[in-house]
Amino acid sequence: MMKRLNTISVVALLALFLTAAAGPARGQGPVGPLPPKPGVPIQKPPAKQKPDISVKVDLVSTPVSVRDANGELVLNLTQGDFRVFDNGVEQKIEHFDLGGDPLSFVLVFETSSRIEALLPAVRKSAIVFTQTVVGPNGEAAVVGFNDTVDRLLPFTKNEEEIERAITTLPMGQSGAKLYDAMSQGVGLLRNRPANRRRILVVVAEATDTGSEDKLGQVLREAQLANITVYCVGLSTTAAEFRGPSKQAAPPAISPPGTFGQPPVPGTPQTPTTEAQREGNMDLLGAAVWAVQHAANLVRGNALEAAAVATGGMELSTFHDRSIEDAIDNIGGEVHAQYTLAYRPAGSDPTGYHEIKVQVTRPGLKVRWRPGYYLGPPERAEK
Repeated sequence: MMKRLNTISVVALLALFLTAAAGPARGQGPVGPLPPKPGVPIQKPPAKQKPDISVKVDLVSTPVSVRDANGELVLNLTQGDFRVFDNGVEQKIEHFDLGGDPLSFVLVFETSSRIEALLPAVRKSAIVFTQTVVGPNGEAAVVGFNDTVDRLLPFTKNEEEIERAITTLPMGQSGAKLYDAMSQGVGLLRNRPANRRRILVVVAEATDTGSEDKLGQVLREAQLANITVYCVGLSTTAAEFRGPSKQAAPPAISPPGTFGQPPVPGTPQTPTTEAQREGNMDLLGAAVWAVQHAANLVRGNALEAAAVATGGMELSTFHDRSIEDAIDNIGGEVHAQYTLAYRPAGSDPTGYHEIKVQVTRPGLKVRWRPGYYLGPPERAEK
């Protein structure tokens, strides 16, 4: 009897062991693929996913200046009077304004010893900046440059602080890191709220020495951030007249700071505009090339190219008083510009985008920024 019970116990234990071992096996399922049922297609492994590509295109804004045949600003146009095209495709205007959007300025001043004789006149222009350019509702930051680039004042609406920063501009060394200073100004403006118009005003010679940044890259970033560049071109010749006596240069055909023919109505008279009239310079083409290649200009006036590329204006100076006049002209235009904004649609998102603006009213002279550059698409982050 005891032998039979032992046999039963062994059999029971063996059965329990087999049951426990079989449980996980049933949970795991059979090894290898099951044969497909009749009429059901064989499931294929998922295809290898391609990386997502994204192109970010924000609202594009362009300032538009409109003048009549006498050069006077036209201020009574409506949104219906404008048509805007991006790479030849007409766009829907999402935002329209005439001088009413809040303004953010970065004022960039050359403080190189090469313009030492002109610096008193530049300092004297402080009140013109606050009264006619920045205005009661604007804000401004101040940057100075020579061998170094120095942030002299953060953004503020305080007129006294802005004037103090300009009237106390320090004299620096002989270098002129113009492009680096413009780059810093673009960086400061890029971080301002999107609802503000962003304007860079440069008071300097059209000369750069030692900058790490390229003009084309600076202008490319300015275009993408909807920044307009205005320039007051200081005259090295004027500085030399007021500085220590030097050997005179060969006489020019016309007196310094003047031109041999009357200006085109409605067009500021500068060395580059005169060269363009004579067919000797394609400044717009040079500016577009610099933006596309993120490079410096091969030739031409860097300040005028910056203004042309962003829809602004460059005014060269010679006499002390003309510095204040140039700043006053810039202030008058800034507060009388139309702003058109749209989201690009119907064209290739990458590469250079050409902007064209038309006004339905005949006989008007219209100026706007020529375009912007979008680099190759970036991979979307997972």
